[in-house]
Amino acid sequence: MNESDGAPGRRGKVARLLDEYDLESVGPELERRWTADGDDRASLRDLATYFNRRLLEAVLAASDAQPFAGEAATAHRLLTDDDASGAERTRVRRRLERAGVDVDALLDDFVSYQAVRTYLTSVRGAEYDPATRPRTAAEAENIGRLRGRTVSVTEEKLDRLRRDGHLSLGDLRVVVSITVLCEDCGARYDVAELLERGGCDCGDDPE
Repeated sequence: MNESDGAPGRRGKVARLLDEYDLESVGPELERRWTADGDDRASLRDLATYFNRRLLEAVLAASDAQPFAGEAATAHRLLTDDDASGAERTRVRRRLERAGVDVDALLDDFVSYQAVRTYLTSVRGAEYDPATRPRTAAEAENIGRLRGRTVSVTEEKLDRLRRDGHLSLGDLRVVVSITVLCEDCGARYDVAELLERGGCDCGDDPE
């Protein structure tokens, strides 16, 4: 991840990897997601994760790890997430290495959000002005991503416990809701609804 993306005469790491791994369609998708409106927009960090997962999928497809290919998202998380245990990280590394994947080279090819930003602005000429968006919309996206991550991690942990025989459970689906209570008027709102409407009604009550 140390490759300079802004050096003169160089297209940068992201553009090079798109060509090297035959992922040209990912470039327009990165731009579309970054410049989208509302809930459809992805942050640069999310785009870096998306890019690295697509990269991992391409590596798996070209290796002997075909049964592993559907687990690219999990493999990426275990390789990169600080929350993953050392034992989990070691297991996934060994599985990849047995399939012929050079894990160290793969990790070196993973890109940072700064590299994605350089690619979008310097190579594709994309622009995004956060000043034109309401602050509440940006925070709603942040909260939505946190909620989505909570769902994903919880489902993964429960599924692992079930597979290992520590939990008796049928098909599962985790639902996370965040409710905000206004203690002045007693109104309750889903956090997304509250941010969309701009507040509760107690400020409109006559004195």
